[in-house]
Amino acid sequence: MPDARILSALILSIDQGTTNTKAVLVDRHGSVVFRAARTITLLQPQPGFIEQDPLEIWQSVCAVARDAAKYAQKQDAPIAGIAISNQRETALAWESLPRVLSAGASAVGEPVCNAISWQCRRSSSFCDRISEHADKIRKVTGLPLDPLVSASKWAWLFESRPELVARAQRGEIKLGTVDTWILANLTSNQVQATDHTNASRTALLNLETLDWDEEMLALFAIPRVALPAILPSSGTFGICTAIPELAGVPIVAAIGDSHAALAGHGQYTPGTIKATYGTGSSLMTLTSGLTASLDLLARTVAWSTRDAVQFALEGNIAMTGSAVQWVGEFLNLPNPTADTVALAETVPDAAGVVFVPAMVGLGAPHWDKHARGAILNLERSHTAAHLARAAFDAIAFQIADVFLAMETVAALELPVLLCDGGASRNDRLMQLQANILMRPVHRAGDEELSAIGAAWLGGLAIGWWSSLGDIAASHESTSIFMPAISLAESKAQRANWELAVRRARLTAEDAS
Repeated sequence: MPDARILSALILSIDQGTTNTKAVLVDRHGSVVFRAARTITLLQPQPGFIEQDPLEIWQSVCAVARDAAKYAQKQDAPIAGIAISNQRETALAWESLPRVLSAGASAVGEPVCNAISWQCRRSSSFCDRISEHADKIRKVTGLPLDPLVSASKWAWLFESRPELVARAQRGEIKLGTVDTWILANLTSNQVQATDHTNASRTALLNLETLDWDEEMLALFAIPRVALPAILPSSGTFGICTAIPELAGVPIVAAIGDSHAALAGHGQYTPGTIKATYGTGSSLMTLTSGLTASLDLLARTVAWSTRDAVQFALEGNIAMTGSAVQWVGEFLNLPNPTADTVALAETVPDAAGVVFVPAMVGLGAPHWDKHARGAILNLERSHTAAHLARAAFDAIAFQIADVFLAMETVAALELPVLLCDGGASRNDRLMQLQANILMRPVHRAGDEELSAIGAAWLGGLAIGWWSSLGDIAASHESTSIFMPAISLAESKAQRANWELAVRRARLTAEDAS
């Protein structure tokens, strides 16, 4: 919707996610004045393999960026900078030499394969083979050894296509996460870079030196020359040349989407905890510095500027929104996600059914890649609606698992959960979350918090405000959900969930 105000300069923030690419325009007040979106496709060529077409990702970025540029032009509002937030551990590889488009303009080289999604489990066997190094990986990089991490996906690629190894060592093949791919395309192959947050999700970044770690590079057999330069999240990433409507506009921020959402909440005190509800979910809490190595949670860079680095703890959940979608597909519903949610809302509860969506293993705080999905307590009287409701409930239970693990690690009671992301727009889910946690749940006023957080960091880079706190102070719009059941009821629900998780984690040997 066009904004009635007379607009001055704007920041274009592109949020490239798992199922959608979005763009927003943010004004000098840090507010969104325009939105655009395009869906993108998830490909599943075989069980356990999830991937995407890199060119489709880039085309979706072009489409939403042009929509935003057209709006800004109509409003006579110049775009002062471009900010990027992105799905994170998804791993890409492409030719270093540019491909030639039909019009004769050069661009980034051809992808050598589809992007390997952060959800993909194809590198499980590789992770099993190097499991003796898991403690070292966690100590250096802050991450568990899990198929989630980008390095394991690149290692799988090189093992499956050994002819690429020598080429990568000669600099003929480039590796990067989605931000690197977008930056290279925006700058017509002039910039090969990533930021600290995306680098911290690869299992190759040393959290103490904030550089690629030689020992990790050797362990995963990743040539340093193939990797991008590492830059602060808020800063200069080159100039856009590939999209004519944005030619000459500087790229002023790049950051992983979960980190950007944390920045967008506008609360920067250590102990602040947020949950992003999307295809998967991420909980993140700020820390006063880099903490010691942990088993239950990952350590990560929250964001960085030219002057400072902010650290955080994180717990990742692979399937939350995607579990609801899976049920819809299983039930053959026309609109899998929306129809499943609507079906779930026709019953007051799941009538005892519990669904543990461990189809690709369990992430934090369990980190069990061998766990598998389980539906428990089925009776003849149960219906499709009860299964739909169990999938809906599983989102809140998985979030609670990570929240409580963060309380354990922090050794204090976290008073409030901050929420964002598409699924957080559902009032029933937010109320359920408050009931399970027995804590207030505060929902952000705008669901596009990843794009907003990236834009705020971009504004910081070009001097629109002196600190994130300056702009965040005027953005406190939230909806608050308070627990509405007894503590005994909440504990009983969690006990059923915890039993179901234990059963989902049984191996074939244990079960026999």
